Amino acid sequence: MAEVATSASSSANPSARPDQLLVVVDPAARRLDGESVRIAKDVLSAGASHTKVCLPDGPEEFARALGRRGSRRPVVIGDDSALLRAVALLHRRRELAGCALSVVPVGPALGLARSLGLPTGAVAAARAVLDGAERRLDLLVDDSDGVVLGAVGIPPGPVPAPERADGDPGAGSLRPWLRTCQSLVRTLASSRPARTAVAPGVAGPARLRVEVDGVTLVDLDQPVEALTVMPGGGGLAMVEARPLSVGAQAAPLTASGRTVTVSGAHFRYRADAVVCGPVGTRTWVAREGAWGLTLPAG
Repeated sequence: MAEVATSASSSANPSARPDQLLVVVDPAARRLDGESVRIAKDVLSAGASHTKVCLPDGPEEFARALGRRGSRRPVVIGDDSALLRAVALLHRRRELAGCALSVVPVGPALGLARSLGLPTGAVAAARAVLDGAERRLDLLVDDSDGVVLGAVGIPPGPVPAPERADGDPGAGSLRPWLRTCQSLVRTLASSRPARTAVAPGVAGPARLRVEVDGVTLVDLDQPVEALTVMPGGGGLAMVEARPLSVGAQAAPLTASGRTVTVSGAHFRYRADAVVCGPVGTRTWVAREGAWGLTLPAG
């Protein structure tokens, strides 16, 4: 793993902040867009008092670099998979609470980064690292200690965008979440890397029991075309189930709660951009403000 240390003195750059950064560059980002990586490193090195750049060759070196960051603020240069890897590593080390992660999105899959509010241009994203502010965000933690930042989708292929009729009770309070969910599902589906392609026959109606805080939203006798679970803010998970309809489209079923349990015949699911399973049951718990991300100020 190559390491490069650079610094910017305050006399050479009066506007430089006294940050100490650990910049971890994902190997895929270096391979696919070396120019954006170079630009981001230059901006970060010029704007911080001290910048240590690590160039890991694989996941083990990536994890080792984050683990040895000391008091430096970690900055990941990479795509959604690098962001997810960093959050998962910090979660497993139980270090998310005391760590604000910064990300410069570079690579082929940036749907999650966009949905979180990260700029996707190298210069703008690097400036946001230097001048932005930490925002605490919710996430979902499952019973295998996996984390979800964006959304869980069942089946794991592209799912219909959530909608709600204007006349439905509570539409005014839920519609902002539904718009966010619609955008997130579209971006995650379009940015899934090829390695997560779903095998033929996995998608389609499923018979699942969906329980939200112990209350059954959908039972096994009601097949569903799609199920979405995502952090909804305030320490709650937002759930939408689309029942299988014959003829007229059935209205989606929605609920929110801290704990969501899905069980039934062995099923696969998409957690952000990764396809997981098959499992017979899975429980997700919403964690309020569980991780910090540096976003553009204002």
